[in-house]
Amino acid sequence: MEPAVAVVIEDDETVGRLLDRALRGNGYRSSWYRTGWAGLAGARREQAEVVLLDLGLPDVDGVDLARSLRAELPELLIIMLTARGEEIDVVSGLDAGADDYLVKPFSLTVLLARLRAHLRRRPAPDAGLPVTIADLTLDTAARRCSVAGSEVVLRPKEYDLLETLVLNSGSAVSREELMARVWDENWFGSTKTLDVTIASLRSRLQAAGEHAGAARLPTVATLRGHGYRLDPPDG
Repeated sequence: MEPAVAVVIEDDETVGRLLDRALRGNGYRSSWYRTGWAGLAGARREQAEVVLLDLGLPDVDGVDLARSLRAELPELLIIMLTARGEEIDVVSGLDAGADDYLVKPFSLTVLLARLRAHLRRRPAPDAGLPVTIADLTLDTAARRCSVAGSEVVLRPKEYDLLETLVLNSGSAVSREELMARVWDENWFGSTKTLDVTIASLRSRLQAAGEHAGAARLPTVATLRGHGYRLDPPDG
């Protein structure tokens, strides 16, 4: 899965640079613009999926810019960042098309968690279509897994883990990202439950492959110190 394309529209150099670095450091393809019209052009050109929009811009009111962004990019996730904290400002921003609203100063951890939560709720462009890797097939609409045509019964968290890895096939997925996607973005407990669920998932897939007669299945590789990766079978 390609990283989400994010655009930061913020005229304050310190805040803008901080947001841009935080997004890049968390797997987003980020671009930073200091004016509203440049940000609009950038979001349009790059087909942005996320815009972090400051309301106090030097060339255009952020609320008006949000309306333009929403009109041109209906699927865009818009999060407004502003020092304006009055209820009327929040309502105006949301009415203009913003999906969320954070008042400065805000926590980067909270911002990133909200981004993950919003993006997770949005269907992927191919949502609902079966995904096949060798002899493994996931019917994402029905939440069913099959190996060589035979259904494999998975627990809910096992399925969620497998789907996340399949949709990111060949790419490393961090432990933190898996915990956020499958359990909760605010999970602060032990990640041992992740290891146990991965082990159970591997066991079920191995048993299904053997039952099907040496089926060709992807493997779940452990990336020590980072997370996991789903590798397609050789050949």
